[in-house]
Amino acid sequence: MTETGWRARAATQFACEKQPASAARGMVVTNHPLASAAGAEMLAAGGNAIDAAIAALFTLTVVEPMMVGILGGGMAHLRLADGRHLVIDGLSTAPLATGPETYTPDPDAPPGTMNALGRKNALGPTAVAVPGTLKAWCDTLERFGTFSLPDVLEPAIRHASRGFRVTPYLSECAAESAADLAGDPEIAHLFLPGGLPIARGARLVQGAYAETLRAIASEGPGLLYSGVLGRTLTDHMARTGGYIAPADLAGVRVIDREVIRGEYRGYEIVGPPPPSSSGVHVTQMLNILAGFDLRSMGFGSPDALHLLAEALKIAFADRAAATADPAFVDVPVAKLIDRGYANERRAEIDMRRARDWGAGVVPAESANTTHITVADGAGNIVASTQTINSLFGARFIVPGTGMIPNNYMHLFDPRPGRALSVAPGKRITTSMAPLIALRGGKPAFALGLPGGLRIFGSAMQAVINLIDHGMSLQEAVEAPRLWTQGFALELETGFPEPVRAALRERGHEVVAVPHVGGGMCAVGFGDDGMLTGAACWRADGTPVGIGGGLARDGVRFWPDATRG
Repeated sequence: MTETGWRARAATQFACEKQPASAARGMVVTNHPLASAAGAEMLAAGGNAIDAAIAALFTLTVVEPMMVGILGGGMAHLRLADGRHLVIDGLSTAPLATGPETYTPDPDAPPGTMNALGRKNALGPTAVAVPGTLKAWCDTLERFGTFSLPDVLEPAIRHASRGFRVTPYLSECAAESAADLAGDPEIAHLFLPGGLPIARGARLVQGAYAETLRAIASEGPGLLYSGVLGRTLTDHMARTGGYIAPADLAGVRVIDREVIRGEYRGYEIVGPPPPSSSGVHVTQMLNILAGFDLRSMGFGSPDALHLLAEALKIAFADRAAATADPAFVDVPVAKLIDRGYANERRAEIDMRRARDWGAGVVPAESANTTHITVADGAGNIVASTQTINSLFGARFIVPGTGMIPNNYMHLFDPRPGRALSVAPGKRITTSMAPLIALRGGKPAFALGLPGGLRIFGSAMQAVINLIDHGMSLQEAVEAPRLWTQGFALELETGFPEPVRAALRERGHEVVAVPHVGGGMCAVGFGDDGMLTGAACWRADGTPVGIGGGLARDGVRFWPDATRG
């Protein structure tokens, strides 16, 4: 079947709910229209993709406060105009006062989760890891941007102080978290006014947070890591039983990491290395799937979905055994991305039956994150995934600051002796997947999404949608997804019941879910230099492009009033 024929076929299987955007001079795709507009504002003012990305991220801390904040962590994948790739690791770390025995595992925790007794690693000050976000964003801007910190903070400050209209998505997130938010007066004041979840369409003003951002614009990130803002945080931790101390903040380091490179059907897929699991395990899964003709099987067929599920289970078995902070765990990257190892695992797949998978190497995470993908006309690309982990992080506000801390300690295994066990200064392990694909050495597409453990599997499916199934960018980000880590097989309701039934017959424990992962943000790069931006229905994602340009050299107003 021709690519055109496949696209027509794919489009009949599900209806895209959003429209892509096209532009020549720049593209910003985030999970909120005001954040996309903030990034576009930087591009329109002459900034580059890095300026746009940092402005968009700061704005997301205001308009998507349940997902991302300056007391969080994340990873950014940069492709610079000269062709260099770099991953900037600003992930959070375990405080120095914590260790393998800090938490007591919850014996009733569901399989695959990291729950501790009393939710001590998930809620409140004891759940907060040392934040790396602010330093990472400011360092990235200083190294690769063209604008000042006050310049890129201006849209975020504007929306925090003036307010913005609450989307249904934010309102629903507040409702979902209401029981915990009610335990902290400051966060409840903002998101549970009058004891009820903030209503869609209501105007949300965050005056204290606006003042915090103004102070950072004036004094820089040192205000948090060695200044009065940091003392406010650590004093609150000391009063309430949290573990972060001044030495933790002073020791925050942003790390430059080399990317992981894989090949799939003529495309080079470039992603982040450990402690992100995506670069390694997306490459691993694509190596396994390369031995099957997914295109002829068709998108959404039982055979294709069965193979995706088995590849995911293999990857998660290896991830649990060996993928963590490489400063603490010797991650066998070379073996995991080796084609010979993929051949061994592929040979064990039974097309007729689902199976349980153990790790082939030796030595849970939250769905509430955000992602941006930005490109400028000069060739700079930023794919960045950032989070405070769970919805509204640790679900309190540091008094007087407007800052919502992360609850990243929930990503560590509360049991000692494991790859993901707590250790002082250890970076969290993440599934963040800011991917950039190249063809013939030139960018073809860049994408990423929120979704915790579901991130890298969803990113892998988007890659397959584009390469194997010939989907448009919009179709690829909106297409139904599946996910499993070896327990239930989650299928979005976009897959029809006969397909779910066929998978059950093969032994999969199928569960229909409304969505897998969060809002994907993608940019495609055309051979003609045009950029396409696409965001999906799973969040408030919005692409904003920059077209047009400056006047032609030598053009001036005519007639010239100074001439007779």
